[in-house]
Amino acid sequence: MVDIFFRTLPFFAIIGLGYWAGRTRFFTEEATAYLTKFVFFFPLSAMIFRFAANLSFAEIFDPRLVLGYLGGTLAVYLLVTLVAILRGLDMPTAAVEAQCAAIGNVGFLGLPMMAMLFGEASIGPMMVVLSVDLVVFSSLIVILINLGRGSGLGLATLRLVALGLLRNPMILAICAGLIWSAAEVPIPVPMNDFLSILGGAATPGALFAIGASLASKSAERMQIALWLSFAKLVLHPVFVAVSLLFLLPVAPFSATVAIAAAALPVAGNVYMLAQHYGVAPHRASAAILVSTIISILTVPMVISWVSTL
Repeated sequence: MVDIFFRTLPFFAIIGLGYWAGRTRFFTEEATAYLTKFVFFFPLSAMIFRFAANLSFAEIFDPRLVLGYLGGTLAVYLLVTLVAILRGLDMPTAAVEAQCAAIGNVGFLGLPMMAMLFGEASIGPMMVVLSVDLVVFSSLIVILINLGRGSGLGLATLRLVALGLLRNPMILAICAGLIWSAAEVPIPVPMNDFLSILGGAATPGALFAIGASLASKSAERMQIALWLSFAKLVLHPVFVAVSLLFLLPVAPFSATVAIAAAALPVAGNVYMLAQHYGVAPHRASAAILVSTIISILTVPMVISWVSTL
C-alpha cells in the first residue's frame, strides 16, 4: 500500500497546488472555469480519442464488465436513494445524493491515474466505466429531477437527455475514436503527434483544475458530506467488487481497474448538474471537497486491497 500511496501522491499534489492557486486567488473562479472548459473540450478529448482509436471495439465493449460495473454502481445508487427517501428528501435531492455516491472523477483523475498505475492496458476497462457513467447515470439524474418536478418522461425530457449526450465531448471522442479504429486506418504521424502534444496537457491541466475548483467548494452539511463520501469511497468499490468478482466474474485485471475506478472521489460534474437545476448544490459541493481529501488515503487502500483478492 505504501508504494501505491507514493505513486498516487503526485496526482493529489497537483490537485493541492491547484487548490492553493484557487484559495489565494492566484487563479480566480473565472480563470478556473475557463481552464476546466479548455481541458474538457480539447486535451482530454484528444487523449480519449487517441486511446480509443488504438483500441478495437472488442477491447472496450466487454458485456460482462459493462453489466457487472453497472450492477454494482446501481446497487449503491439505489441504497443511497433509499436512505434519502427515509430521511424525507424529495426525488430531485435524492437523485443528487445518489449521483454523488455513484459517479467518480473518472475523466479528469481516473484515466491518467489508472494509466500510470496499470499501464495502457487499463484504458479499455476505464472506457467502459466512463461510458456507463456518462450514458446511464448522467441521463438518469436528468430524468429523475424532471420526474420529481412533475415534468414527466415526455419528449422535452428525452430531448434534454439526448442533447446532453450529443454535446458531451468525452462521448464524442470515444465514438470518433472507435469509428477510426473500426476503419483500420493508421493515425498519420503528424496527427498522432498533434494528439500526443495536446493530450499531454490533459493530466496536469485536469488535476490543477480539480484543485482550483475545490477552493470555491464549501464544507457545509458535513454529516451528509461524510455519509456521501463513505458511500462513494467505500460502498461503491465494495459493491462493484462483489459484482465483478462473484456475481458476474470478469478477467482479474479488468475487475481490478474497474474497482479502483469505483473508489475515485465524487466527480465535479455532479456539482455542475446540481447547480444547473438548483437542487442541493451545497451538499454536492461538500461531498466533492470531503471525498477528494479523504481519497488521498482511501484510493491507495482500495487498490492495495483489491490487488490481494
